[in-house]
Amino acid sequence: MKSGFVVRSTISSWESAERFCRQFSLPLLDMQAKHNQEVFQLIFDHQNVHLLDCRAKKPLTLMVDFVTGSRDHRRKFGGGAGQAVAKAVGVKGNRTLHVLDATAGLGGDAFVLACLGSRVTMIERSPVAYALLADGLKRGLLQAEEAGDDELLAILQRMTLVPNDGSDWMRDQLASTDIEQPDVVYLDPMFPEKSKKALAKKEMQIFQEVVGGDEDADKLFEPAFALAKYRVVVKRPKIAPLLNGQEPSVQLVGKSSRFDVYAKKKLPE
Repeated sequence: MKSGFVVRSTISSWESAERFCRQFSLPLLDMQAKHNQEVFQLIFDHQNVHLLDCRAKKPLTLMVDFVTGSRDHRRKFGGGAGQAVAKAVGVKGNRTLHVLDATAGLGGDAFVLACLGSRVTMIERSPVAYALLADGLKRGLLQAEEAGDDELLAILQRMTLVPNDGSDWMRDQLASTDIEQPDVVYLDPMFPEKSKKALAKKEMQIFQEVVGGDEDADKLFEPAFALAKYRVVVKRPKIAPLLNGQEPSVQLVGKSSRFDVYAKKKLPE
């Protein structure tokens, strides 16, 4: 079950926060306004957009950062095309793929694929996830340009974010006369964990509390398989049921998660 949140903004970021709230039909409060004590606050300030969990004595902050921290480390030392997600998607050598990530979340796997040369279109329906990811991309592009980091700049330019429901967006594409089929459709729906212990990181606990589980995830499979040119890849917790009950062509199983691969035809060399 999703928890409530409020959107707050400093004066310096009011215009962008107001634009976001209009887009998603959400109320906007300034930093001094009283509210109904929702434990989560989506904050727009001069530095970034972040999600604040106000329950702890020291509030926990969640934001998207492509420049430093764990994502920067994974970009530089993550194992390249040997990573499970890369193998599942079909990243290999100089093969350039267009991947549709229909459940983008915070963009972690999309960033890995973009680091390996793929062009990634990300679809995200959650207003909170969209705000965090859009801000992370914007800051990342600015910081990469300022630092003269051409490699990171090129990676982030390969990532495009669209605010929409993944299933609806794919069905719209299928109905369009001007359709661009992605080579691979990647699905990583939020699995509704029954225990917080199942979510290793505190940040992911609060993210799932706000975004909620994708209980309607099964509806993603049919349009994904119809739209993909070569394959659909579904990331699931290791013990989770098959998406829409569909048997995959092959599975790549790790310690806590697995990738179910649904092949339509062979990827080009």
